Amino acid sequence: MTARIHELRELPVSERIQLVEDLWDSIAEDADAYALTVEQTSILDARLDALDANPSQGTLWEVAKQRIVSSL
Repeated sequence: MTARIHELRELPVSERIQLVEDLWDSIAEDADAYALTVEQTSILDARLDALDANPSQGTLWEVAKQRIVSSL
């Protein structure tokens, strides 16, 4: 696998990006094979309930994204 990654790194960035997009699309096509666990579903449900109970405690995506980008 390491040798193949080394070969991929020699490709132009645009081709590597396309490969990543193609790989991601292939994963998305098989999404049904990767269902959430009961625990993951419970956590997400609890987070949604907390947001519904107090929507002002959430953070807008634009604000959260800027915070993440500025921390990189």
